[in-house]
Amino acid sequence: MEEFLQVGAIANTHGIAGEVKVFPMTDDIKRFKKLKEVYLDTGKERKLLHVVSCKFVKNQPVLRFKEFSNINEVEMYKRKGLFVTRDQAVPLEKDEYFIADLIGLSVIREDNGEVLGELTDVLQTGANDVYEVKMEDGKEVLLPAIRECIKNVDLQKGEITVHVMKGLLDE
Repeated sequence: MEEFLQVGAIANTHGIAGEVKVFPMTDDIKRFKKLKEVYLDTGKERKLLHVVSCKFVKNQPVLRFKEFSNINEVEMYKRKGLFVTRDQAVPLEKDEYFIADLIGLSVIREDNGEVLGELTDVLQTGANDVYEVKMEDGKEVLLPAIRECIKNVDLQKGEITVHVMKGLLDE
């Protein structure tokens, strides 16, 4: 399991005092109000940053960090990821999982126990998530993340058991 979970990315600078607009990658953008520290992925290292303030401009978080005092210091970090440690993550409800924990799991068919493939991405569509699975033959299949389709997620075993709905595969 990943030690760090991405909560956002620096979208742009905001003003000249070193504030940044953040593109949120979390279901709960209010979490940024409680954030005390984040790790900035510079491309070479993860740099610990201390959050001094958080405000929202047009429903987008704007953060100011102790480590930066002007626009020139943060300009180079546009499009860089912001991460938290797992212990700082928002608590999950029953049957909720971090996307980072799902990527790479084996996808097993409920009907015959065969490996369908590997979960390679989770698409967030608004209505429900969609799991992208790369099958053994290299093709991809999209599975809706709904109870009728996703039967069990076992992070310990590294498996997701699925019911393949009629018409999803050319069989």
